[in-house]
Amino acid sequence: MHLAHYLGLLHRSETELARAFCEVAAGTATRSTSRICASASPESATDTPSSSRRSPRATARRRPTSSSACTPSCSPARSGGLGLLRDLHDLYLMATECDLSWTLVGQAAQGARDRELLGVVQNCEQESATQLKWLQTRMKQAAPQALVVAR
Repeated sequence: MHLAHYLGLLHRSETELARAFCEVAAGTATRSTSRICASASPESATDTPSSSRRSPRATARRRPTSSSACTPSCSPARSGGLGLLRDLHDLYLMATECDLSWTLVGQAAQGARDRELLGVVQNCEQESATQLKWLQTRMKQAAPQALVVAR
């Protein structure tokens, strides 16, 4: 079963996303970014181990020493309007990876008839959708100033 592998990937992605949100929040010092940072905590990744315990290899995969090679990094936070826009763009890509992973894990949970995991997935998919919507709105707000009124 490869579900344990995907749960490990998802855990790493969620952890990296939470770290990146907090780094951007610290760099921009905006209250709204700090609020979304709190909602991006890797609690959802912590909820997944109950299903991954079924595979002995899953626990080892959950605690990586490095992040996923395809995950964009936005550390440290960039300066200026264009820097903020690029940071938000990177966060959006990272959040999209998490959202897609939740969808795939949800499909596996349905196939395995794992109601517990399916419940976790449904809650986390809603959180992912909220994060993506917030990031998209924030990028739309920042783009005109950063791209047209360059300083």
